[in-house]
Amino acid sequence: MPTRTHIPLESLLVTLPATFRDVLEVIQANTLGIVFLVDADRRLIGVFTDGDARRALLTGVELDDTMTVDSPYYNHAPHSLPYDCEISEIWDLFEQTLRCIPLLDANQRVVDYSTRERIKHFMVLEPNIGEQEISNVLECVTSGWISSQGRFIGLFEKAFNDYLGGGHAIAVSNGTVALHLALNTLGIGRGDEVIVPNFTFAASINAIIHAGATPVLADVERDTWTIDLEELRRLITPRTKAVMPVHIYGQPARIDEIMEIAAQAGIFVIEDCAEALGACYKNRRVGLDGDATCFSFFANKGVTTGEGGMVVFKDDEMTDRARILRDHGMSKTKKYWHDVAGFNFRMTNMQAAVGVAQMERIEELLHRRKVIFQTYDQLLSGCQGISLLPKNSWSENSYWLYTIILDGYGESGRDLLLAHLGHRGVDSRPGFYPLHLMDPYREFAHGTYPVSTYLSANAICLPSSFSLTDEEISHIVEIFIEELAEIAPTTA
Repeated sequence: MPTRTHIPLESLLVTLPATFRDVLEVIQANTLGIVFLVDADRRLIGVFTDGDARRALLTGVELDDTMTVDSPYYNHAPHSLPYDCEISEIWDLFEQTLRCIPLLDANQRVVDYSTRERIKHFMVLEPNIGEQEISNVLECVTSGWISSQGRFIGLFEKAFNDYLGGGHAIAVSNGTVALHLALNTLGIGRGDEVIVPNFTFAASINAIIHAGATPVLADVERDTWTIDLEELRRLITPRTKAVMPVHIYGQPARIDEIMEIAAQAGIFVIEDCAEALGACYKNRRVGLDGDATCFSFFANKGVTTGEGGMVVFKDDEMTDRARILRDHGMSKTKKYWHDVAGFNFRMTNMQAAVGVAQMERIEELLHRRKVIFQTYDQLLSGCQGISLLPKNSWSENSYWLYTIILDGYGESGRDLLLAHLGHRGVDSRPGFYPLHLMDPYREFAHGTYPVSTYLSANAICLPSSFSLTDEEISHIVEIFIEELAEIAPTTA
């Protein structure tokens, strides 16, 4: 089955004035037989179709003539809808034989379009920024406290401590440097080994490499997608200094068992909680078990600061050392005197300002994501050929990114489905690729990693944004099931 072509919005837009030749070339290229005429700010002026083109040419219009705002050849009052309209409103217009509808923001700018096949573009994840976030940032800008000094840094760290119920939170510039700072604070570097799951985003292993240590890749469990405990025990050597369990896609790892194994071996535990803020393990919030735990506030996370991260320690001495390392290694008592060679891993006050407002809304943000996941589960529970996210009695997901397994479809089938969903406006993602297959990390492999390889090849992530309505989720699931039925499994 050939892959269909996604038609980006830009292929439907023509800014006036423009020649008829230019307009016709856009119509021919986009294959929809229509263009949206806009001004320089992308505000909708009108709609021009292939039928309008034929009528214009029959009246004697030349290809090099200019189409302007005043030209009589296009529809000056076309049907349009707000981007955040209900799907039922879009279908109501299609009942009037329309074939392509521009979707507008509050300023009448074209931000998307609808066809019968593609209702709108559903992003896989997008931030939810409210008025308080904007107000906090405006305070930073107007006060001049825009860099790493300012009141919001401390407020954000305290709010984070309060949410976790303990620990010492240190705000940093992103989740990857949170891992890097944790490794350096714990004295892990050249000659040391750190065991890390093979099924994770590359930030986990990159931090280990850049800290100077050697990553040791472990496969994951099929029923949790997290680090395999037997693999962990087998891979510990005299050089092992730490294990870095990853709570992948918000699913907690078996942290009690990991802590026990680490204690017996005398090694540190650095938890990668980048995707797990809000997750629970045995009725306690993930983030206070390891010697260091690291979070990300990238734009697609449940709580965001745009970029940003947090590292949390339990030990006071380690906390003090980490703060010095984060701030260039500068003495806390003697300005511009450096006790160690440190880093500039600091978060800006503007990032923290957004974070403070997000933490005030964290229960709201996480609850809506939970409802989204539950809605997906209800709609997909009877769908043949898929497996849902891991579930068990001892943990609760953070509801970050709704991810499922296409049983036996393989990477080629999964990627074909991704392309078809994209054509219909559903932004989706593959699972993380297993680290051992990528060139920078091959040298750290010691086997075939069957579980992480299978999960990666068959995983697909569906839209999980806070703003998704139940109607939109139902529509996405309908498209998913329709397109999945067109693709045959490739493996048993």
